Amino acid sequence: MNALMATYAPLPVTFSHGTGAYLYDTHDVRYLDGLSGIAVTNLGHAHPAVTEAIREQAGRLLHTSNYYHIAAQERLADTLTRVTGMERAFFCNSGAEANEAAIKLARLYGHQRDIEQPEIIVLEDAFHGRTLATLSATGNRRIQAGFEPLVAGFVRAPRNDMEAVHNIARNNPNVVAVLLEPIQGEGGIRPLDSDYLHALRQFCSEQGWLLMLDEVQSGNGRTGHFFAYQGLNLLPDVVTTAKGLGNGVPIGACLARGTAAGVFAAGHHGSTYGGNPLACAAAQAVVDTLESESLYGKATHLGERVRAALRAEAGDDAIVDLRGRGLMLGIELARPCADIMQRALDAHILLNVTAGNTVRLLPPLIMSDEQADTLGAGVGRVIREFHKAGTAREG
Repeated sequence: MNALMATYAPLPVTFSHGTGAYLYDTHDVRYLDGLSGIAVTNLGHAHPAVTEAIREQAGRLLHTSNYYHIAAQERLADTLTRVTGMERAFFCNSGAEANEAAIKLARLYGHQRDIEQPEIIVLEDAFHGRTLATLSATGNRRIQAGFEPLVAGFVRAPRNDMEAVHNIARNNPNVVAVLLEPIQGEGGIRPLDSDYLHALRQFCSEQGWLLMLDEVQSGNGRTGHFFAYQGLNLLPDVVTTAKGLGNGVPIGACLARGTAAGVFAAGHHGSTYGGNPLACAAAQAVVDTLESESLYGKATHLGERVRAALRAEAGDDAIVDLRGRGLMLGIELARPCADIMQRALDAHILLNVTAGNTVRLLPPLIMSDEQADTLGAGVGRVIREFHKAGTAREG
């Protein structure tokens, strides 16, 4: 009997090792990785620069705590703020923790402006994590059910609806920030409209609100820029990230600029493991590799190849919509498609399904053109067969 709590329903496979864009199971069967551990292993498996950074750091020092200066942490903060346009960084261990830090920062920002009950606007269909505060900020009743009472202080609005934001502002003097994903990941890979984001940026500035972007999934090169907002020519006050930042080593970051960068003072927030030497060494290797190998632009090129091969193989009838940017792709189908994960596994391809009827692809940025073509064609065949099976049942 498995002694693990039943929080997951894993597919019938165990992987023993990986290299590049491939994973190998315990029978040495090879699978093309179209998921990257849910946008985590952006540099693929066993990347030599990350492997060497982990090995070298593990041989010297793993942990000291934030009671002392950590050189690797300070260097990583300098690098991240340089490449993102932010000014300060707080390190933690996950995306949920990074978003918790942003939520706390926004609340403290409100209190510093004499707002006793600060509130944050969040969007329908958002996903920000599974801690109590981030679960409350998430726009999915299915994953919230059973965990009430939820944390107060969030006001929900439809995505791409500035009039709804204006209405909230007219009726709620306690709003201090807006928290959103520029591309909703768990919500079905839905990029928010550029005009909406720019209007929101301007309105937040006018209102004195913080614009906080959750780029836990869309960051670290996945969409063709280090962060998705950089491809939209706007600058948030706070941005959060994790997942691909450590290529599998747990690390998260909450970055801030301007007034937001000076909100936290000593004692306001903390993390035992956050920003330890090992995690920061791994993340430094990731960011250095993303820059030195120009992988941002490669994500756009590879994404276009995946799209083209997928459409050619699946056919237009099988796909309702194909969304996303770079190597963050969502293929919406006409019906729920949870069993496509097993169908793809049988075809030696890894992917997953989100929002019920959307196939999500998050392959590594280091794929070759041939691997991108193979992935697109393979997923296209799986979708075509799924569509044919559904059509046959309906007939």
